[in-house]
Amino acid sequence: MAMVCLLDFEAYAEKYLPKIAWDFFAAGADECSTRDENILAYKRIRFRPRMLRDVSMLDTRTKILGTEISFPVGIAPTGFHQLACPDGEKSTARAAKAMGTCYIASTYSTCSLEEIAAAAPGGFRWFQLYIHRNRAVSRQLVQQAEALGFQGLVLTADLPYTGKRRNDVRNGFQLPPHMKLKNLEGAFEYGLPPNSLDPSVTWDDIYWLRSLTHLPIIIKGILTKEDAELAVRHGVQGIIVSNHGGRQLDGAPATIDALVEVVEAVRGRVEVYLDGGIRKGSDVLKALALGAKCVFIGRPALWGLAYKVSKERGGQQKEGGVCPPLLCPCEALPEVRPSILERRDIVEVAPKEGQEDDLRLEYISCEERLREVD
Repeated sequence: MAMVCLLDFEAYAEKYLPKIAWDFFAAGADECSTRDENILAYKRIRFRPRMLRDVSMLDTRTKILGTEISFPVGIAPTGFHQLACPDGEKSTARAAKAMGTCYIASTYSTCSLEEIAAAAPGGFRWFQLYIHRNRAVSRQLVQQAEALGFQGLVLTADLPYTGKRRNDVRNGFQLPPHMKLKNLEGAFEYGLPPNSLDPSVTWDDIYWLRSLTHLPIIIKGILTKEDAELAVRHGVQGIIVSNHGGRQLDGAPATIDALVEVVEAVRGRVEVYLDGGIRKGSDVLKALALGAKCVFIGRPALWGLAYKVSKERGGQQKEGGVCPPLLCPCEALPEVRPSILERRDIVEVAPKEGQEDDLRLEYISCEERLREVD
């Protein structure tokens, strides 16, 4: 079967992967409504295509925190890549380098930071951190990442406790004995305790992290204007609008819906990124138009690992992501603005006689939505 879109890779991965691995990667919290809404929310946004624009010299390059990437899609932090591919995160790092983009390596990688760095020397990498109750463990990881040339520190803020993922509970999920959390080997005498993450982490801990490293700090898991403002006040350099792929709190907003108020609150003081629900080049374009500097993909990268995707195949996927700007059109990423979008919302209207349950569809300019944010 020809693999022409990310959904094809997802379908292949579902057939190829052992059920316990597929269920772990695909899982959302509880009823998975937020996981699914991350994808569905993009379908409510429509383009306002403008014609007869010169797009003969399309340029997809952008910069995140001063480093140029070839196109505005990076790889989000996800754990346990060896469940999808024997080379695990080493393959992911090599793919990101080949594509000229950023890879965020997870604390819960099945390859060590040293192995990831050695697999793709010179690659653009950030390191994602969970703060553990044993702060010495987190301190060591931060300092190790900086020494190995990682260029950013991503603090995950939305996981004081693990969300309830029903299939993982039913399957009794655990890593196979031959796979290890390489970054945490030796940190705990009897393996990783079930409640090793520190639920007492607060905004003040950003100052603690700042005392450990010169790396820029990006906070991941922000969904509201209030937390976006707090992030800026506490000196972070970037925000990732994220709901953990719908794996934590079922009922949280889709990230593309939360993006508008976060961007409005930040007002350009720090860079804003997004993950969750990206499945097409048009999704990327919608996120950029609403203010994201770059997006990150999690599960799609895992589907690619399961398919053992080649550099050439990855190139085809990149080209697929380039097509929508040709149709909007925008010659370069700075031209991607809210004016290229309209959003179809279901809104309540005064019911007519005999039509008390009537709803109508109304198109609302995304620029107007941005102005409406308090």
